[in-house]
Amino acid sequence: MKHIAIVTGGSSGLGKEFVKLLDRGAGGPLQEIWLIARDISKLDKVAATLKTPVKCLALDLTDSSSFAALDAALAAEKDLNVQWLVNCAGFGKFGPFTSIGAVANGNMVKLNCLAVVELCYSCLLYMHAGSRIINIASLAALVPQPGLAVYSATKRFVLDFSYALDGELGSAGIHVSALCPKFMDTHFLDKPGNAQTLKRLEWVGFEDPAACAAKALRQSVAGKVCIITSPSVKVFHFFSKLLPTPAVMKAQSLVSDLAERLGK
Repeated sequence: MKHIAIVTGGSSGLGKEFVKLLDRGAGGPLQEIWLIARDISKLDKVAATLKTPVKCLALDLTDSSSFAALDAALAAEKDLNVQWLVNCAGFGKFGPFTSIGAVANGNMVKLNCLAVVELCYSCLLYMHAGSRIINIASLAALVPQPGLAVYSATKRFVLDFSYALDGELGSAGIHVSALCPKFMDTHFLDKPGNAQTLKRLEWVGFEDPAACAAKALRQSVAGKVCIITSPSVKVFHFFSKLLPTPAVMKAQSLVSDLAERLGK
């Protein structure tokens, strides 16, 4: 049986860190790693650094035809086991909902939600006991985020979907996790939209992508569904479950205001 890992958003950022770790054997032995992103030149550069054989698929996951292309690539294989699916592709725009625009808001839903569902569905046909799925959620999934309304809602979807899917697949020995990191110094923040909104939210701090990916792989293997790798986010998550959502949102807004004033 041919054991593979599929990583979306594998050309940069957190996705690239997962690819490096999987290439080193952190997720168990693999015969091939499949990288999915839009830019084939970036995928080829990553592939050139890996010792594991690589299949590069230049796909735009906001385009429905991409899923048919992936299905065809999977169906062309024989005796395949998708050992890992890591859904890292995603994007967010900061700012008021009405200023972001219909296209960007719609594409956030397509990439952050629909693509995750489609990839999980396609890959589950080739998964067996011991296979793992990691879906990238966010700190923003834990509490609604004004200024990130659609993004935070999409990541809440990813978190809830992962919980439910893990519950459904437990009897088959397939495990699903949702990773909820802080901001990371990756290309995600290159074009944030409203820079002022981003500045108001940066008080939460940043995580190192390599360390985050390593912890996520370990905790996924250990059976953790909601993976929170930052101690401060664990504290935030604890209080977000104890207090009413409006109270948590108000407290977060007050902290953001204070951090913004202190930063001036």
